[in-house]
Amino acid sequence: MRDGYAVHSGDIPGSLRIVGEVRAGEPANRPVQRGECIEIMTGAPAPAGADAVLMVEHAVRVHDSIQTDRSLKSGENISPAGCEASARDRVLAAGTRLDYAHVAVLATVGTARVSVHRRPQVAIIATGDEIVHVSSRPEEYQIRNSNAFSLGVQVQRAGAEVTLASLAADTMESLRSTLTSAFESDVVLLSGGVSAGKYDLVEVVLAEFDAEFFFTRVLIQPGQPAVFGRAKGKFFFGLPGNPVSTMVTFELFAKLALQLLAGEQTPPLQMFTSPLLEPFRHKTGLTRFLPARLSDEGITPLRWQGSGDVFTVSRANAFLVADSDRPSWETGEYIRVLAR
Repeated sequence: MRDGYAVHSGDIPGSLRIVGEVRAGEPANRPVQRGECIEIMTGAPAPAGADAVLMVEHAVRVHDSIQTDRSLKSGENISPAGCEASARDRVLAAGTRLDYAHVAVLATVGTARVSVHRRPQVAIIATGDEIVHVSSRPEEYQIRNSNAFSLGVQVQRAGAEVTLASLAADTMESLRSTLTSAFESDVVLLSGGVSAGKYDLVEVVLAEFDAEFFFTRVLIQPGQPAVFGRAKGKFFFGLPGNPVSTMVTFELFAKLALQLLAGEQTPPLQMFTSPLLEPFRHKTGLTRFLPARLSDEGITPLRWQGSGDVFTVSRANAFLVADSDRPSWETGEYIRVLAR
């Protein structure tokens, strides 16, 4: 594990005769006898007879011998065979999302090819007569389509791929046509059209596809009118149209669904606690996910203008999670946080 001298630990402190050298990538050709040492490089195999490595910084070399006033425990600076993993150990479990450390493990054990799950294919549909393309100049009654692009990034971060990104007007015909194409993907994400307005038609049109609705409302803010179900053998999420509501409900529900479809086993919702750096109060009844700034010292809620305020969320690095049955927290008290 170190550049230095392979020794018998019982021989030091003291003076030892250098009888050879072992470089990384070559075998140790002779054993170490008592009173001897072999110069050794990091990554080289420890020679027989040596039970420790004296770091080069702790030895004084004089011609063909070394002197040291250090002592070593048996095994110090040597990795014994099998210390990281033994034969027949499971080194990676099925359902693991591979990152750079897992890929290093696969390479280390000589697995050049491994069976993996296909990335889920996701269709994104932004709905609303008020939505125009991002490159358009909106009228005073229109907004640019930010949801399709933010969802696209969230989908990719969840390990899935966007196969369709489309705009649908608030008409039965437009939604019906767009959904017909969208159900060729594994999962359909819709933003907007799931509230209780006259032209919120998403659930009505989904019913034409014999949709099975698992839930149509959640007790959170932002994001209360969120829909989850299955139609034509594919899962769909109807997310609220306000941009922050779309972001939050994706992170809470759709992201985990995509991770499960990609083969991950019980992916975690990355939630933890942090001390508040100022008092916080809210109206009870709903669990609220509010933009906040997390630092080494704690969490600070950010002042924002509601679920359309993407500018404040872009400055946030977390969501403060206010429990539905608790109205207030004081400075220093711990509160739940959802990583962004």
